[in-house]
Amino acid sequence: MANHLQLTFQDAASPIMEELVQFHDHAMMVTLAICSLVLYLLTMVLSEKLTSNTVDAQAIELIWTILPAGVLIALALPSLRILYMMDEINEPDLTLKAIGHQWYWSYEYTDFKDLTFDSYMTPTSDLPLGHFRLLEVDHRVIVPMSSTVRVIVTADDVLHSWAVPSLGVKTDAIPGRLNQTSFLANRPGVFYGQCSEICGANHSFMPIVVESVPLANFESWSSLTSS
Repeated sequence: MANHLQLTFQDAASPIMEELVQFHDHAMMVTLAICSLVLYLLTMVLSEKLTSNTVDAQAIELIWTILPAGVLIALALPSLRILYMMDEINEPDLTLKAIGHQWYWSYEYTDFKDLTFDSYMTPTSDLPLGHFRLLEVDHRVIVPMSSTVRVIVTADDVLHSWAVPSLGVKTDAIPGRLNQTSFLANRPGVFYGQCSEICGANHSFMPIVVESVPLANFESWSSLTSS
């Protein structure tokens, strides 16, 4: 991966992540406008081209009260909209349970009988050519493309966090508690994530790999795996 790509978001693979990227761009444009205005006013003040009446400046006080409020509203409304979209889970097509352990993940497909497996990081010595070091696993999470997947997240020992940036999901795995999130992969592909909680010495060695495939391929895989 090129260095300049590491400073950007991963390519969005779900509607939620697309919304998050758009909101980030929106917030950056608002920030750029504020910085430009402050720089312009500072230049005017330093060049003595901008003077004001310090005794009576009601117009300026009105502007610097209303303008920040408008900026906050412009940021808050789309942010709240995305938050509600992320929390909404309506009739999922598939339910996946992710259980965090030190230091690997266990997965259960609750809609199928006996479809469970553990997912360990592939050692560097066993890594196939062209695969990502410290990110590849021996058993990937296979999900159908264009289907709403509900993920129930918990942990068996300490705090973990199930996060896949391309899909716009990041949920804490807490022992004794069930958290849930959802995603919809709008294209086929392989999407990588990692535990995003400092869960111990091998915290950085429990990656997450989600592979999105067409529905027919998922049905074939599930029938072979659960048999």
